[in-house]
Amino acid sequence: MKTFKKTVLTMALLLVSAGNLAAEKVCVSTPNNTLLLLAEKGSELKFVYYGNKLSGEDMENIFYNEKYMPAAYPVYGLYCQGESALAVRHGDGNMTLQMEVSEVEKTSDENSETTVIKMKDKVFPFYINVYYKAYIDADVIETWTEIFHAEKKNVELNNFASAYLPIRRGDVWLSHLYGSWANESRLMQEPLEAGMKVIKNKDGVRNSHTAHAEVMFSLDGKPQENYGSVIGAALCYSGNYKLRIDTDDSEYHHFFAGINEENSMYSLQKNEVFQTPELALTFSDEGLSGASRNFHSWARLHKIAHGSTLRKILLNSWEGVYFDINQEGMDQMMADIASMGGELFVMDDGWFGGKYPRNNDSSSLGDWVVDSRKLPNGIEGLLADAAKHNIKFGIWLEPEMANTASELFEKHPEWVIESAQRDLVTGRGGTQVVLDLANPEVQDFIFDLVDGLMTKYPEIDYIKWDANMSITNHGSNYLDTSRQSHLYIEYHRGFEKVCQRIRHKYPDLTIQACASGGGRANYGVMPYFDEFWVSDNTDALQRIYMQWGASYFFPAIAMASHISAAPNHQTFRSIPLKYRIDVAMSGRLGMEIQPKNMTDEEKNLCRKAIAEYKEIRPVVQLGDIYRLISPYDNLGVASLMYISRDKTEAVFYWWKTEHFVNQHLPRVKMAGLDPDKTYTVRELNRIDNEPLSFEGKSFSGRYLMNTGLEIPYNHIVDYHKKNDYSSRVLYLEVK
Repeated sequence: MKTFKKTVLTMALLLVSAGNLAAEKVCVSTPNNTLLLLAEKGSELKFVYYGNKLSGEDMENIFYNEKYMPAAYPVYGLYCQGESALAVRHGDGNMTLQMEVSEVEKTSDENSETTVIKMKDKVFPFYINVYYKAYIDADVIETWTEIFHAEKKNVELNNFASAYLPIRRGDVWLSHLYGSWANESRLMQEPLEAGMKVIKNKDGVRNSHTAHAEVMFSLDGKPQENYGSVIGAALCYSGNYKLRIDTDDSEYHHFFAGINEENSMYSLQKNEVFQTPELALTFSDEGLSGASRNFHSWARLHKIAHGSTLRKILLNSWEGVYFDINQEGMDQMMADIASMGGELFVMDDGWFGGKYPRNNDSSSLGDWVVDSRKLPNGIEGLLADAAKHNIKFGIWLEPEMANTASELFEKHPEWVIESAQRDLVTGRGGTQVVLDLANPEVQDFIFDLVDGLMTKYPEIDYIKWDANMSITNHGSNYLDTSRQSHLYIEYHRGFEKVCQRIRHKYPDLTIQACASGGGRANYGVMPYFDEFWVSDNTDALQRIYMQWGASYFFPAIAMASHISAAPNHQTFRSIPLKYRIDVAMSGRLGMEIQPKNMTDEEKNLCRKAIAEYKEIRPVVQLGDIYRLISPYDNLGVASLMYISRDKTEAVFYWWKTEHFVNQHLPRVKMAGLDPDKTYTVRELNRIDNEPLSFEGKSFSGRYLMNTGLEIPYNHIVDYHKKNDYSSRVLYLEVK
């Protein structure tokens, strides 16, 4: 937690008609949002309002309209029938809490203002501090809690949510992400009905394969991209989480978010502070895309490493050679990506191992020594080759894991997460195990691995950090028997400590969060990572759906999207190179292919695409997203666009997702442009024998948003090049 200069927040006591009680109105504001609370000293903290920014008059009079004000952080024990954010068992067995406000304070820095509401139980020396951090340059409020006590015995924390938000019932819809390995970030949209909706993760290491800790609530009917009131919420945590939405017999949907308490009861010692992860909240009246723009702006400014620094275009070796690493092959791939205008080469798995060579996924993790049989000139030789080709060099690591077939496991079997008196359950390759990051020795080992590489080879520009296994054995050799239920929490505390140490010493290093693909797309890890690997599935058609879902919460600058081979290595679908390029160019462009297997024509098309991506890179990676037609609407087309902050440049993407004879696709109306500006249109990555009819023509932003451009359904190419795929990328510029 960052340290702020603390000053007491002096607030006038205002007379509230509801109950005629002297109470403190706590207003938490971003540029366009207001969160209003009622903090009466000696009483429960109350939630009043969250939405568009309130005027002073509305803030005064809102209490005449809001007759029911629920608890802002409900606790268990009295009036037990409802869901709670916090439930404990005191040392004497008492299971009740009754928290009352004792003080309100404010802290601030150059980017934000943080309000803390301090509460104490009426009977026990048990305390909660509820924090609200409002950014002055982004419409996001982060909220979290600190929990501590001065009781004689430990207090058991049985439920410890980060935050609670009541959402007024009506026609409320939930948008969230689901999926699996190679099918991550799929979009689900559904109305909230009576009962309990739970979104959770119990992987232990990764947390975004099967679901995501981010959601959006559309408050006035079926979700729309560019209009309607939307609340977005993103839990900033790398470990197991649980989101609960309880729709009971009251007027509210009750939303709780925090660490998943299942098998994680926490025994809190006297004076120990338990801090929950932040829940980031945003409100927009510009639909789902508006909420996304708020999250993206906040993330680039505050929640992604180097969030305002343009990303390099890279070639990763994985799908090109898999484990077949050798010095000559790496040099060849570097030469190829350099010749196409790329800026970085990343050597993936298979480069290490001494006693146990890494020829497949069954051995060597933990033995981070160069395999001199594959790389006789070592990392030094690779760095020399990269310098020769005038590109940067990156390397793959899986620091949190080991194999039972490794010298590390032979030397330190006690470092592995395993269940006492049980057979060891292994993962990938039949031998993979997870190191116990609760153990400071393991934390030191992982830090020393990165530190040693970077000290010896400071020219390394990029690390692809992988994590290919869940926690499948509940047990820690480091934690004592009374703290075994702390394993999931302590693992991620240890992981964060390692990341903090690495970032402190190597602030300029680029690090990708890869975890069997998209397993670590969350804002718990992103402050330490520059980007995440969206999925191990690089199929362009399926990537449209996955990247669409991920874009709800994450900006393009963080979404690694690569051009891969045909047939695709995961779906075996053959998609034309033009389409693969156009999809990859909507994220952080890279390549995942063996260039020597490409034709000269294909290389030239990639060379042209890379040059044009460099031109639009600032707009795509730093601009505002407007999603236009969703692939999930099954209209045969998907389309979105990015627009520069000053609205002088835009990049428009159009992908056909189905192909039929006598097909009728909707004309796509653009969004987010300046209606009074005139935009000149240029197609990128053109393969047609003749340009589009509107190539080089100029249109007002008003026309493009009201009418749109008529996109041809197919490409006009020679007969032997015709296929059933069609895509377009248009660059719009005010001249």
